[in-house]
Parts: sequence; structure tokens; C-alpha cells
Amino acid sequence: MSHRSRQLRVSSLARVEGEGALKVVVSGGTVERAELAIYEPPRFFEAFLRGRAFTEPPDITARICGICPVAYQVSACNAIEQLCGAELDPPLAALRRLLYCGEWISSHTLHIHLLHLPDFLGYPDAVALAADHRELVEHGLAVKKAGNALLELIGGRPIHPINVRVGGFYSTPEPAELATLAEALRRARDLTIDTARRAARFDFPDGDLDHELLAVTHPDRYAIECGDMHSTTGLAFSPNEFTDHVVEHQVPHSTALHARLDGRRYLTGPLARYTLNYRHLSPLAQQVAVDVGLGPECRNPFRSILVRAVEVVYALDEALRLIADYERPARAAVPVAPRAGIGHGVSEAPRGLLYHRYELDDAGLIRSATIVPPTSQNQSAIEDDLRRVTQDNLALDDDSLIRLCERTIRNYDPCISCAAHFLELERIQV
Repeated sequence: MSHRSRQLRVSSLARVEGEGALKVVVSGGTVERAELAIYEPPRFFEAFLRGRAFTEPPDITARICGICPVAYQVSACNAIEQLCGAELDPPLAALRRLLYCGEWISSHTLHIHLLHLPDFLGYPDAVALAADHRELVEHGLAVKKAGNALLELIGGRPIHPINVRVGGFYSTPEPAELATLAEALRRARDLTIDTARRAARFDFPDGDLDHELLAVTHPDRYAIECGDMHSTTGLAFSPNEFTDHVVEHQVPHSTALHARLDGRRYLTGPLARYTLNYRHLSPLAQQVAVDVGLGPECRNPFRSILVRAVEVVYALDEALRLIADYERPARAAVPVAPRAGIGHGVSEAPRGLLYHRYELDDAGLIRSATIVPPTSQNQSAIEDDLRRVTQDNLALDDDSLIRLCERTIRNYDPCISCAAHFLELERIQV
């Protein structure tokens, strides 16, 4: 079976955000092509940002994704505030980080419990999983609810928050309001630790990636809402230098661009972030990592479920710390005056590094916008992993191999809707 020509196809991938397909071509025992074919229509966000006021990107770009809208808001704010020379008051910066923790908790937990756990326990979806493992699904929903509560209180609502603005927020909560969330967050932390320890007993296929890993880093904390870029090969650069190193290109089978780091394939996301920032995890999150068998580096995509669980523990720990230290800011936002020029902003969306670039004119109108989401950056690495996994498992029958390929894609939690945003598509029939 391993030496015949084969074509593996999945016309619509399940348990991923957005619309995509899978195609693998095998000839003479060698995998010739492995494609994550994204066919979701281009969404033109970069185009219709042109001519808008510099204050509008946080609200407009949040609509790119209902799962990680805060990431888009924060990267947009970082870029515009950097250009305009605005620096948040420390309490506002802490509140922005707290809001982002809510998104990490909610998004990671959605993936772990509803999208990823069924793969390891042999179920087609979370509904079937709940029939036999109701507690696991209920625990996931409880943790997600805790994250959503943070998003709603600080952001105004859990999906597409409306309280974020360039320079800070439209309003800020009272300390007593945040304190009411602490009990649910502590319970969510306990539930996540339990989930992580259960997941550590799963059977994980072998296979470490050798790609260069790239993530935002910060000198004194686990990077979430801001920082500079570092890679596992020692490369370091600021947001202003992002496009000097990361270059996007088009492929015929995808409505999303691919990206290269100085001409090389690379990976961003939880594995990269964990490996490059492990030392900044809270003591509890580090202990959980040890308990579930992770070292200071993780390159096995199938173990990403453990890394995400550790990051949820960290985000819950960090949220509780920020709430305990919270004092209501003296003002809800710092003044931001527009200026002509180019601003660059990055943050760590749950799925990885998210870059925004805006060019403004003297009146503060946007002349051009560039958004590079994590799934676009990861597509080449995902396809390379598909080639490797298929090549190593050609003895499997077609159905089993297709299921393994789908699992491989879901390891990366691709957000296809985020990635499909470029402006020109030429489809080539082969």
C-alpha cells in the first residue's frame, strides 16, 4: 500500500475556525504535495481600512475574528500608539493585559475541550464526547465562561469587545467589580490543572518539528500584549523591523498568504511562545508543565494541547495577580494626537504572533494597512508537517491516514477566517 500512487482529500475540514480543505498527493511511496487549501473568500479588511480615521482600527479589525478579537484590537492599538508617541499609564497597560488574559483563557479552552480533546479520545466531535465524558466538556465550558466574564466586564462584551480604544478604554471597572470574578477564576484554574494532568496520559504520536520558532518576548514577563520578536536561532528584532524579516507570498491553492522568515519556513504560536518564554511562566504554571511531562522546550505539535493548558493556567494565575493589584486608573485613556508616518504593532494572539502596520497622513487618516495573522505565518509549517506525518505513516489505509492528517492540522488550531484577507487571487488548475 505504501508504494502505490494515492490522493488523500478532505473537502471541508472539521473542528477548525473557517473553511479549508486538505489535499495530499503520494506517488511511488513519496509524498509529492501536501496542501492546506484555504478557499474562504478574501475579506479585504486591509483595503477598507484605507481612508478611515486612526481611531477606528480597534473596532474594525476586531471583526476579523470572533475568537480572538482582543488580539486584533491590541496589535492595532500598539501600532497607532507607537506611531503617535502615546504611552499608556501603567494601570491602563495592566488592564489591557488583563483583558488579553481573558481572551487566552476563552480561546485556548475552546480549542482544548471542544476541538482537540475529541481527537485524543476517539470521538468525532464534542457532542459525542459529552455523551461519555460529560464532566470534561462541562469543565471546559466553566473555564471558558470565566474567561468570557473578564472579556465582558473589561471589554463590554465577550465577542467583538466595544470598550477598547486607542490610548486605553472608554471606561474602566471598579476594583470591586473585578474582585467578584476571582472565585470563578480560581475554580477555573483548578479545573484546568486537572484537565492538563488528564491530557498528560494521552498517547501522543512521535515527531518533533525542526522549524525555526518565532515569538514575541518581554524581558520581565511572559509575552502577551507587547514586546519584541525573538527566534530559536537567536534572531531578534523590533516590531518596526518585522517586514524586514517576514515576507509574505502567494500560493495557488490558498486565499491566504504564506510567509517566510529571512527566506526560511518558521512557526509561531504556543510551541514557539512556550519554548522562548518558559522562564517567565508563573511558578504554578511551571510546576504544571513539569507534572505533565513538558520540559523547557516543546516541539511536538501533538503535545500542543498540554502547552495550551499550561498557558491557560498561567493566564488564570496572571489574571488573579492583576486583579489583586488593580487600582482604578485615574483616567480611562491617555490622549492620542495623530501624526503622519508609519506605526508597527505586535501581540501574541492565542494562535501566535499577530502584526499590524498602519500608515497615517497628517489628518490621521489611514493611507495603507497591513495585517499578518498567525495562521498565514504557520501555513508552510503545517503543510511541511503534513508531508512528514503522511510519509511516516504510508502503511495506514486511506481513511486512517486522512484522520491522522486532520489531527495534524488541528494541532495548530488554525484560524482560517483570520488568514483569508489578501487582495488578489489567481487560481491555477494543475
